[in-house]
Amino acid sequence: MARKAETSLKPLSSPRASSASDKASARDSKDKLVLKVKSNDGMKRSVRQTNSAKKPKPKLKKNQKKLESKKPKKPPTAFFYFLEDFRKQFQEENPDVKSMRDIGKACGEKWKTMTYEEKVQYYDMATEKRAEFDRAMIEFNKRMESGEYEDEEDSEFSD
Repeated sequence: MARKAETSLKPLSSPRASSASDKASARDSKDKLVLKVKSNDGMKRSVRQTNSAKKPKPKLKKNQKKLESKKPKKPPTAFFYFLEDFRKQFQEENPDVKSMRDIGKACGEKWKTMTYEEKVQYYDMATEKRAEFDRAMIEFNKRMESGEYEDEEDSEFSD
């Protein structure tokens, strides 16, 4: 694990510059910058991790979870449509390869070497699905604003 170090630049100054030669050397050294590095070695590991880790997302309430389940799911990208087709083709040609890691690597290499013209069909599929998703999100947001989903939840609890 790489250690995170804090750096600060401070001008170099001599704490005692009493003689003329010391004053001259102090003036020369004031123009230089010294790099001081603070390491996290003295800190406990758990403290370092909590300082650098992102704060967790707040947990959703039950009602919010139900709304999230009704929210339209984002469509896959063009690469995932290609992956679906490539996986079938690759498994037919190489029935002995069962590892998803190997299939994924082969797929990534093939995707990188493909020209834009070869990728267009997958981009077209992705843009169609994205347009459907956008329409569904607009409809979902309208229903949320009108309170349609809130009414459904209230009726479930009023039985």
